[in-house]
Amino acid sequence: MIDTPLENAAAPIRLDPVSLVLHASGPVFVVVWMLVAAAVMVWVIALLKMLQIGRLSRAERRFEQEAKHALSADALFAAASRYQDAPGAVVVLELGKRAGSPKLLDSVAKRALVDQEQRAGSLMASLSTIAAAAPFVGLFGTVYGIMDAFLRIGQAKSASLPVVAPAIGEALIATAIGLAAAIPAVVAYNALNKRIDALLSAIEAASEGWVALVAEVPATLPKPGPQGP
Repeated sequence: MIDTPLENAAAPIRLDPVSLVLHASGPVFVVVWMLVAAAVMVWVIALLKMLQIGRLSRAERRFEQEAKHALSADALFAAASRYQDAPGAVVVLELGKRAGSPKLLDSVAKRALVDQEQRAGSLMASLSTIAAAAPFVGLFGTVYGIMDAFLRIGQAKSASLPVVAPAIGEALIATAIGLAAAIPAVVAYNALNKRIDALLSAIEAASEGWVALVAEVPATLPKPGPQGP
């Protein structure tokens, strides 16, 4: 009677996501951990942007509540000086540095609006990049994992589960993590971009009235302090 060696017994296969991530091999390992880092970045960026836009929106609401009651350029400048963190107040303070025709002041306001758009839109490009690239990076990991599975089949001359399951599992987990990074990035980008557009649109609409009020007023205001991120 011939005994079956213990080493020929099928080893248990752990296919839970954590084990697949921790024991991924080769390029799949690099891809998986890049995507994990991207997924963490999405939540960090989304939180920072929510806090920033919320702060800017609150400051802008307070400024506009006073600005809409301003009947003179001096009153408008005084309101802007009290709320220098508000994007609209920054535009007004820029107008206060210039004296000239409404056409010139309108150009100054547009330049200031562009600066505030860049300020409010910081880090949004990172969200957009992760949303667009993460699924394809995950797909690369999946393709490589499937290739690895076929190579293992050729080397072992067997298509049994212990041979192909780990490679296939690694391949699929790469796509799953890619989607886990991309989906929140798309949702966060769309939600935050909508709030940014609403904020900037309100400022742009109000800037015409500010230009008319400030026109021909001498530039006597001090330079505004540095703005936060």
